[in-house]
Amino acid sequence: MDLDYEVFKKNILLKTGIDLSKYKEAQMKRRLIALREKRSFGSFSDYYQSLSNDRTMLDEFLDRMTINVSEFYRNPSRWEVLEQKILPRLLDERSSLKAWSAACSTGEEPYTLSMMLSEIKGISNFSILATDLDEQVLEQAKNGFYFEKAAQDVPNVKKKRYFSKQELGLKVNDDIKKHVTFRKQNLLSDPFGKDFDLIVCRNVMIYFTEEAKAVLYEKFSKALRPGGVLFVGSTEQIFNPGLYGLESEEPFFYRKK
Repeated sequence: MDLDYEVFKKNILLKTGIDLSKYKEAQMKRRLIALREKRSFGSFSDYYQSLSNDRTMLDEFLDRMTINVSEFYRNPSRWEVLEQKILPRLLDERSSLKAWSAACSTGEEPYTLSMMLSEIKGISNFSILATDLDEQVLEQAKNGFYFEKAAQDVPNVKKKRYFSKQELGLKVNDDIKKHVTFRKQNLLSDPFGKDFDLIVCRNVMIYFTEEAKAVLYEKFSKALRPGGVLFVGSTEQIFNPGLYGLESEEPFFYRKK
């Protein structure tokens, strides 16, 4: 056992509420050792002392461990399935939609969903809750400014309709932003809302232990209304969805029974 790292995990839990033991240890420890050595600390004990006294260092640590990689329409074929098959079925059952983008990073995912829902005829209203652990990325998401590369998979017609051109990139229009509410949330420890029609949580579960995944799938299932859908990432297939009251509707889309 690496006592230095174990004490570090306990201290981080007390200081931030983040339980590093719920993440795959080899991946997380390797990432944090690289960050620690970049700052020239020889031990996790010394590194933690610096985090405790320097907000900039703490923010850097939080940014590194929350793995903020995103873009609009990431894996476009999956979004096509959502648009053409999942959403029409959900909206056959009701005219409004309540969605949640969990671990939303810098906001590309909930804004993609807002653009998609804005184009559906017959929808009376919709709301999107977007949550993440990292306050810095949430502030960036609220601002809605992105470099062109993040929007490379957005069709040109939508780019013209939903973004305003800026000197260094693009900014999401207010009519798309108004449907999205951003909020800080720790998926592993904070309570979930209820009665969601759609929960999108993609490319995050791969970093958690199998035990943590099982807890989260159970919580996601309870947060969905019957018939609601959990949309996961392309490397995050749920092998026993029935254990959580879910069933596969399409690859990477799970319907609550």
